[in-house]
Amino acid sequence: MTKIPELLAPAGSLTMLRTAFDFGADAIYAGQPRYSLRVRNNDFGKIEVLQEGIDTAHTLGKKFYLVSNLLPHGAKTRTYIKDMSPVVDLKPDALIMSDPGLIMMAREAWPDMPIHLSVQANTVNGASAKFWRSVGIGRVILSRELSFDEIEEVRQDCPEMELEVFVHGALCIAYSGRCLLSGYMSHRDPNQGACTNACRWDYKVKPAEENSSGDVVLLQEARRPDDLMPMEEDEHGTYIMNSKDLRAIEHIERLTAMGVDSFKIEGRTKSPYYVSRTCQAYRTAIDDAVAGRPMNTSLIGNLEGLANRGYTDGFYERHHDKEYQLYMRGHSLSGRSLYVGDTLEVDSVSGRIKVDVKNHFSLGDQLEVIEPEGNQNFTLDAMWNLAGEPIEVAPGSGHIVWIKFPIKGKHAFIARYV
Repeated sequence: MTKIPELLAPAGSLTMLRTAFDFGADAIYAGQPRYSLRVRNNDFGKIEVLQEGIDTAHTLGKKFYLVSNLLPHGAKTRTYIKDMSPVVDLKPDALIMSDPGLIMMAREAWPDMPIHLSVQANTVNGASAKFWRSVGIGRVILSRELSFDEIEEVRQDCPEMELEVFVHGALCIAYSGRCLLSGYMSHRDPNQGACTNACRWDYKVKPAEENSSGDVVLLQEARRPDDLMPMEEDEHGTYIMNSKDLRAIEHIERLTAMGVDSFKIEGRTKSPYYVSRTCQAYRTAIDDAVAGRPMNTSLIGNLEGLANRGYTDGFYERHHDKEYQLYMRGHSLSGRSLYVGDTLEVDSVSGRIKVDVKNHFSLGDQLEVIEPEGNQNFTLDAMWNLAGEPIEVAPGSGHIVWIKFPIKGKHAFIARYV
């Protein structure tokens, strides 16, 4: 019988946590801003929020993994045990960690707490997996830079270790978290959770002065026109680039057959809508793979509906050509649909739903309702403002409207086909 892999989703808030579970996640990961690599858009800095999140997960029979994966400078090592003791008392299902010193301290303070090795530790071979197993690590989150063959080698070299791999989300231009661009450009360090994604900014290249030696060009970032940075290029090119986003849903069947234990979706700073679409798609793909059914190719189209920088399957199949980099833009794009609203209230008598508008939509638009119970399409033919007056346009974020559509459950996300 094929082992059922875990679907692990990101959570930057309780709303994301509940959405992930509603749409099929088996576990979520979240962390405190001080000790994880997500300072922005992170509601789990408060102990009462962590308590509610962990309790919610356990009530549903799900798991909550607590991220403690920064590479700490000395000051944070001195506060870690004191700060984390009340958090560990809440009984998260595992700590996700990367720093050997912190791992040693956690092992001594909480010997029964399971520890998963973060992708920040950059584990790329079976020998490393064996080492981490020898010091009590139960699961390794493998580097995104591994191919299928390399993952299979790790599986064979260390069969007793649980393996987790990323299948969807943003990619780093360096081994995860090892880039210095953000710290250099804006004094916000990736390994302290404050990455500004400087690799995706708007850069232009200018020639160096004539007396410069070698083939040196100067790099200019759009918001820093007077701060010209020398950039060298070798036979492989230059490395300040903007990666497309990872999408490996087409490889779920192969990874499941290898015995991968957990499939991880990146994106703790993204929206509940993002979590709903990704969890829904990957839940279906996992269930199909375990049941021996062929992949439903419509899932690829559903993921195209998310804002993205274009998709690549990363390093799973070596080696891609230059097309897996996105040279023309650093912002997200979507060619299929646009997230336009959340439901706030359901009036079952009138068949109307109150919608918190996120983006523009209007009468005549083709809309998609995304629910855990299944998605539905319809043409919007009636809409009202809060005063009950008929309107034709929902202008955008900040507006609340009523539309007529009977949803199946109590909450849904609304997207507009483009």
